[in-house]
Amino acid sequence: MNQRSTTAPAIPDHDLLDPKLRRIIATAAVAFRPYDRYGVARDDMEWLPLGDAGDRPGRPEIFLLRFKPGAASTPHTHTGGEEFYVIEGELTDCDGTALRAGDYVKYQPGSRHFSASKTGCTLLAILHGRNTRVES
Repeated sequence: MNQRSTTAPAIPDHDLLDPKLRRIIATAAVAFRPYDRYGVARDDMEWLPLGDAGDRPGRPEIFLLRFKPGAASTPHTHTGGEEFYVIEGELTDCDGTALRAGDYVKYQPGSRHFSASKTGCTLLAILHGRNTRVES
C-alpha cells in the first residue's frame, strides 16, 4: 500500500526557494484580451497568455482561452500539435465530438480542425509550433 505524508514541514525552509525564480499569475484578477491569433481581434473569444514561448524558441506556448457562447475557432492546421484541458463549459469539435470540463485533448502535428461552443467554455491550451489557417 502506498502511503503519503500529509504533514507540512515543521519549519518553513525560506532558503530552499528563490522567489525570483517563481512567477505567479492571479488569473482571476488579470484582464483577458481579444483573441487575435490570425491577425484580426475577435470579440467572441478572448485569451490570456501564460508562458514565455516568445522569449524561448522551441518551447510550447501556454494560454487560457475563453469561448463566449456561440463562438467557433478558425479552421486551422497544427504544425507542431496542440493540447488543451477543458476547465469549464463544453466545446464541440468539428466532427461533433463533445469535449467537457475535465477532458484533456491532444492533437498531433498535421491535424486539422475547428471547435465551437454553444454555451461558452474556458480552456488551458498548450500549443507546440504554430497553427496555420485552413484556407477555403
